Amino acid sequence: MALNSSLVGTSGKVTFESPSNIALVKYWGKYGRQMPQNASLSFTLQNAKSITTCEYEVLEEQQEKIQLTFNFEGKENDAFANKISKFFLSIEDIFPWIRQIKFNISSENTFPHSTGIASSASAMSALSLCLCTIHEKVAGKLDDFFQHASMVSRLGSGSASRSVYPHLAQWGKHPNISNSSNEFAIPFGDEVDEIFKGFHDDILIVSKKEKSVSSTAGHALMDSNPYAESRYKSANENMSLLIKCMKEADLETFIEIVEREALTLHAQMMCSKPSYILMEPNTLEMINRIRKYRNETKIPLCFTLDAGPNIHLLYPAKYASKIDGFIDNQLIEFTQDDSIIRDRVGFGPQKTNS
Repeated sequence: MALNSSLVGTSGKVTFESPSNIALVKYWGKYGRQMPQNASLSFTLQNAKSITTCEYEVLEEQQEKIQLTFNFEGKENDAFANKISKFFLSIEDIFPWIRQIKFNISSENTFPHSTGIASSASAMSALSLCLCTIHEKVAGKLDDFFQHASMVSRLGSGSASRSVYPHLAQWGKHPNISNSSNEFAIPFGDEVDEIFKGFHDDILIVSKKEKSVSSTAGHALMDSNPYAESRYKSANENMSLLIKCMKEADLETFIEIVEREALTLHAQMMCSKPSYILMEPNTLEMINRIRKYRNETKIPLCFTLDAGPNIHLLYPAKYASKIDGFIDNQLIEFTQDDSIIRDRVGFGPQKTNS
C-alpha cells in the first residue's frame, strides 16, 4: 500500500524508553507465528530498559529492500540491522507502508546485552512502540495503541509483548483469565494486591558473557523436549495458583511458585537435545544463601532467573534496607565485578519525544 503522495518527504523522530520484564510464570516454547505454548505473567521493571530512537522519512515509492541503518550503543551494527530488516518484512501485513519509509534507528540498553536479562523484550517493545507511533503519523490512529504495540512486539520477541504495560502483564490464553490472548499481552496490575506493585528486583550479575544459547534456539528445542507437554500443563496450573495468591497477598505461596518456575525453566534446558546448563556455580551458591537467609529471618524474599545465570532477587519494598545488607554481606562477592542492577516494579514505557 503506497502512502498518500502528500506525505512524501515527511520526516520525524520518535524515541521510546521501554523496560525489560521478569517473568514469574515462564514462557518457554512456542508455535505458529510466535504464539506461546503456555500463559505467562511478569513484573514490568523500571531501570533495566532500552532507549530506542527512530528517525524516519517518507519516500516517493515502495522500495525493493527495507531502507534502514541501525546503531547500537553508538556503533553501527549490521547484524542487528539485518535482524530488524527481517522483522520489518515479517510485519509488512500489519504496516504495509514499511517499504516506503527510510529508517535511521539507534538504541542502547541500561544493562548488559544477551546475559539472561530480557534485552529482546525491552528492545523489541521500544521499537514496536516507535513503529506504532509512526503508523499514527502516516496512516491513521490505532484503535488500541498499546494492545497493537503488544501484538507487534510479540512478533519480534514473545516476552516483549508484556513490556508495554505498567506493573504486571499477562500473555497467553488461559481459561481463568478473561480477555487473555495468544496475540497480545494484557495489563494485570489491577488484578493483584498492592504489595506486589512495590516489589523490588535486585539483579545480581553473575556473568556478563553472552549466553551460550539464544532464546530463539532455546524455544525451538522445546519441540523435541520429552517433558514439553507436562511443562505446558504445569505452567498453566501454576498460573492459576499464582493469580490466587497474588490477589490474597499470600507471599509464602508466591515464593514457592516463583522459585519452582525458575528452576523448571532451567530444567527444561538441561533436558533438551542438545542440553544446556546456563546456571553457574555462583548462581547455585546464591540460591542456597537466599533460602538459608529466608528460613532464618522469615523475610519474604525469593529468587527467579531468566534464561541465564543471573539472579533476580524479589521482595516487598519495606524490606529494602535489610536486603541491602544481606546482599552486601553475603551475595555481592559472587557477582562479576560487584555488578548489581537495583530495580523494582515500574510504570511501563515512556515516550520522550515525537
